[in-house]
Amino acid sequence: MRIPAATPPESAGVASPTARHRLEDAVAASLLALVALLPLAEGAGRLVGIGNLIPGSLPMVQHLTLLIAVAGGALAARNGRLLALSTATFLPEWLKAPAQTYTSAVGAAVCACLAYGSWTFASVEREAGDIVAFGLPVWLFVFAMSPGFAAIGLRMVWRSSDSFLGRAIALAGAGVPAALYLWEGLGDLPVLQWGVLVLLSGAILGLPIFAWIGGLAALLFWFEYTPVTAVPLAAYQLSGQPLLPAIPLFTLGGYILAEGGASQRLVRVFAALVGWMPGGLAVTTALAFAFFTSFTGASGVTILSLGGLLLPVLVKSRYSQRFSLGLVTASGSIGLLFPPSLAVILYGVYSRTPINELFLGGLLPGVLLVGLVALWGVRHGSGAGQVRPKFDGAEALRAASEAKWELLLPFVVIGGIFGGVVTLVEAAALTVLYAAVVECLVYRDLPVTRGLPSAAVECATLVGGVLLILGVALGFTNYLIDAQIPDRALEWVQTHIESKYVFLLALNALLLVVGCMMDIFSAILVVVPLIAPMGEAYGVDPVHLGIIFLANLELGYLTPPVGLNLFLSSYRFGQPLTRVYRSVLPFLLILLGGVLLITYVPALSLALVR
Repeated sequence: MRIPAATPPESAGVASPTARHRLEDAVAASLLALVALLPLAEGAGRLVGIGNLIPGSLPMVQHLTLLIAVAGGALAARNGRLLALSTATFLPEWLKAPAQTYTSAVGAAVCACLAYGSWTFASVEREAGDIVAFGLPVWLFVFAMSPGFAAIGLRMVWRSSDSFLGRAIALAGAGVPAALYLWEGLGDLPVLQWGVLVLLSGAILGLPIFAWIGGLAALLFWFEYTPVTAVPLAAYQLSGQPLLPAIPLFTLGGYILAEGGASQRLVRVFAALVGWMPGGLAVTTALAFAFFTSFTGASGVTILSLGGLLLPVLVKSRYSQRFSLGLVTASGSIGLLFPPSLAVILYGVYSRTPINELFLGGLLPGVLLVGLVALWGVRHGSGAGQVRPKFDGAEALRAASEAKWELLLPFVVIGGIFGGVVTLVEAAALTVLYAAVVECLVYRDLPVTRGLPSAAVECATLVGGVLLILGVALGFTNYLIDAQIPDRALEWVQTHIESKYVFLLALNALLLVVGCMMDIFSAILVVVPLIAPMGEAYGVDPVHLGIIFLANLELGYLTPPVGLNLFLSSYRFGQPLTRVYRSVLPFLLILLGGVLLITYVPALSLALVR
């Protein structure tokens, strides 16, 4: 007998789900607004010679970013948008419901561990009495992680099944950590082996990435008699990174541009400039996608926003459906090397490589990858009878004039950073302000009262999921370092690989696998501590190593069977995955050739730097 789906009880004085959701959305949007306003005030005070307008604003912004991670993670869990491997898509229909219950039970167990560890950590900080700024204590921000993880776990349980039984099974997972803690004689049980097996199988079945990485870190620390507090402690350490707020701010700026009419105006500009060429519309697509991806920091946003605009235009212009689908899928990640890419910023922070050198080093490789996609479009459009307009100089001027404010944005941001006028976080906040003024007040494409909050909520949902992964991934990285895994890995590699070029080839293969199995942000935290000492041992320049890493991870978005862009494209355009695989294959091979050139021709990455 099937138990009917549960209905949440409503009673007097209890807010309806819609009201609760609106409150959560308002909190997330308000946190993002504060994170943008404080750096703007700081930069303005310095520019006019007043100095520090708001003492303590920098640590406050960093800790507010921690709250964005908690609030955004809760939003992502509410909407079923926590980042996970796409392998669950391949499950047969009869297995999907049990897999969902299983992964939710594992997720509930991990969230219970992290919630308890956060509460314990907050208790310690409360006794210490440290202050962030404005009289606000550190423990208050730390404590927010505890109900945050609890809310995420409960929402995973709620979404696990339509029946009370399924949800009860999932909720039972939350009791597993306590049972293991209280159970005597655990030394006789292979808890570590079984725990790793449960987490990895959960990852394959669709367990959110933050849960299986955080669970693995907690399990390994517990096996070494280290309190589970070590993982929330690492997550809190993110708030000590002065550049961390740039991640949600640049992402918010990209969302505002995407929600407004920037995409249509920019496509018109590129079409007017290069649309007359053979394959001109394909070149337009590559350029527009690269421009947008550099600001959104997530290729998924570009595919979902620009893809829906350009795919029908490509098909209408007599490009084949297969080529058009492959082009928009492949173009979704080719802008990740250009400033102000979040991936480049994060890599620079955690590898201790100068970010300005990484941006300079990524320019020529980035142009190479975009150029390869564009040239394939030119080849495809040369003799296939596509519709090509004649070049119209007046139209190009009109299009550039209409989109002048969006076209100026990269120069404002990059000029401010490299000119030493603003810090990176201030530049990110300036991007938000600039995009909001342009889209809401100049073009009036985005309503202030509805459009901006909507963009902020979407941004918080994405960024919250990413920051959760970063926090627990840092905990996993700390375990690897404590266990001397990087040193052992380096010793093993040097024992078995003598040639620098063989090492680079093996590195390419490893990073392609990592790129299709992990998102680029968590891969940076987990993998970079392993490969950085190896690169140094083999004499690979740090900037060159960074560009190799990022280019490979960029290609990983397209690598079957579980590259992220493949699933986003299948979802956005309603196409079977096998068809997406076939459409992307030529672009994958072309870009692989580009990645190999970047790897074995260091001058591409170092000419502008050295």
